[in-house]
Amino acid sequence: MTTSNSLQRVAVIGFGEAGGILAQDLAAQGVSVQIYDRLLHDAARRDAVKAKAQTANVEACASAAAAVQNVQLVISAVTAGSALSVATELAEALQPGQLFMDINSVAPATKQAARAALKACGAHYIDAAVMAPVPPQRLQTPILLGGTEAAALARWLEPLEFNVRVVADSIGVASAIKMCRSIMIKGLEALTTECLSTARQYNAEEMVLASLHKSFPDMGWNAAQPHYLISRVAEHGRRRAEEMEEVAKTAADVGVTPTMSQAIVATQRGLVDAMADRGIVYADPFNWQSLVDALYPYADIREFSNK
Repeated sequence: MTTSNSLQRVAVIGFGEAGGILAQDLAAQGVSVQIYDRLLHDAARRDAVKAKAQTANVEACASAAAAVQNVQLVISAVTAGSALSVATELAEALQPGQLFMDINSVAPATKQAARAALKACGAHYIDAAVMAPVPPQRLQTPILLGGTEAAALARWLEPLEFNVRVVADSIGVASAIKMCRSIMIKGLEALTTECLSTARQYNAEEMVLASLHKSFPDMGWNAAQPHYLISRVAEHGRRRAEEMEEVAKTAADVGVTPTMSQAIVATQRGLVDAMADRGIVYADPFNWQSLVDALYPYADIREFSNK
């Protein structure tokens, strides 16, 4: 299947935020897209997934095995915790020559295990690292590729307006770049969440933000940056915690103690757990002060108020 000059048939496994956008934008360019999502087995959410698929002009399949039939490329866009199991489960359904593009944020060792699971079926595994949130840039989101067939995949994707770059012919380099970057990015989200949640209790957030803006004037601490960073935790904290567990594994696998990565896991997951305990659902537009006030309704900051 890799001998074709153009990409005509794709399967997307995982029809969430990233998978949904990739599937929709590929279909809009004339690519035939088949999707599968485990929520198709959830009676309460099945109809919504099918409606989303219809709107995106893609075909919803009853199983992952059905979705990957007769396609050239399979894009795995599930959660970090499901990435390896999806590759393993599809090993019996994939055919020789098909490309399996794993865009999930997992450790190099996890991707190497996924590649090993697919070796017997003859499908080609591509290590793909998505280097920015997908919604703003959609197909133009930077994606790093690794693997023996990464260059062949790039030749398919570039005419479709994908922003891809081959960084290695081996599995693990692309994902290692993403994992190391996540320590900083997800760490900044976690630090902001803890910093401003605490500052709000002392009526100190305005001065804290002013100080941060003075030290880092280009980051937007005096504007939307705090709302954005904390919103990412509030909306995606559970998924991000899974990713950071893979980041911790990435560090530990090479003998680095993942102290910060493990703390980020606790903060990311802790916020969404606290929201769930109080029945708080993420909503857009997002306001970090409103969320913190709802999470800490018993905090008495009046004695710290400015006189």
